[in-house]
Amino acid sequence: MALIPPDSASPSAPAPADALALYIHWPFCVSKCPYCDFNSHVREGIDVDAWRAALLADMGHEAALTCGRPLSSIFFGGGTPSLMPPTLVADLIAAAERHWGFTPNIEITLEANPNSVEAARFADLAAAGVNRVSLGLQALDNEALHFLGRAHDVAEGLAALDTAQSVFDRVSFDLIYARPDQSEAQWQAELARALSFGTGHLSLYQLTIEPGTRFATLVAQGRMTPADPDHGATLYELTAAMTGAAGIPAYEINNHARAGQESRHNLTYWRYGDYVGIGPGAHGRRGAMATQRHKKPENWIGAVSRNGHGLQLEQPLAGEERAREALLMGLRLGEGVDLARIAALSGVGLGHLVDERAIDQLTDLGLIRLTGTRLQVAPAGMLLLDAILPEVVAV
Repeated sequence: MALIPPDSASPSAPAPADALALYIHWPFCVSKCPYCDFNSHVREGIDVDAWRAALLADMGHEAALTCGRPLSSIFFGGGTPSLMPPTLVADLIAAAERHWGFTPNIEITLEANPNSVEAARFADLAAAGVNRVSLGLQALDNEALHFLGRAHDVAEGLAALDTAQSVFDRVSFDLIYARPDQSEAQWQAELARALSFGTGHLSLYQLTIEPGTRFATLVAQGRMTPADPDHGATLYELTAAMTGAAGIPAYEINNHARAGQESRHNLTYWRYGDYVGIGPGAHGRRGAMATQRHKKPENWIGAVSRNGHGLQLEQPLAGEERAREALLMGLRLGEGVDLARIAALSGVGLGHLVDERAIDQLTDLGLIRLTGTRLQVAPAGMLLLDAILPEVVAV
């Protein structure tokens, strides 16, 4: 394995002063899905004016600390941000442009539930400045949608997708597979149908049982049996083959896109770029400083009222921690990571980032590729990513 000699990277090498991404968290949902461990909450009444003021104040706090760096993307996540009044979305986008300015062709994404009520807002959301939506279809089978606790049925979901694709130039949707008792033939048919819609981006996730969710309780009680991991691996390989053949290959372990349709916002995370996070529970990173907002909506809005921002934690990141995060995030991407860049931004010597012996062994097995200083997990290795990362990452 050929690497630049250890310690050749300057510890004081600055991170590039590039554009920022902005994440805005709207924590409210109509109901809590049984698989969801996101920071989402069901509330009877929401004071939209109070939330508008709080989000604008939280944004202003971060803008004062990051001025001079334009935004390349905005992502409204949740929760269910498509429940936000379009006027609120417009106000937040306008404020972001005043604070930072936008790069040409900025990507502005909003997550949406695929039901008729929210689809009726799509034109107003586009007028507000949203130019990309991500729809939580989750399944193309009514029985599966009921199992997943979704409020829409297949017909309603596909109608929302059709509306989205007529309103927005860029659309993504999610599907959850490796559901209990889902056969290979069933997933093959479901995915083939999904690919027939011509959508530019798909997020395809295996069902995982997260602590604290309703599904975790059912599994603990013996009332639900997750898919066998070997079966999940078979479905993953089928997914990779079908999406690749359809011209929408994986660019990240769970995300697939046609050329030019990749999520620019999420690429900022995976490429270890800087991003601002506002709203309850939102995380951010300003260079070597990690930020975290108060998680519970009531705590966050109370903090904004008292302090002018919802910040709970600012934590300096040591070089080793930055290097580790950059490796763990970047190796999820098909493009992999540039070890020289990570050494420069972290100050950790290039030869200390990864375990050279492990890379040699995994290269021989066809699971890892190293070309110059670019390290990639091979397609065959993506199935084993969780096992490969601890072996490779040395920081």
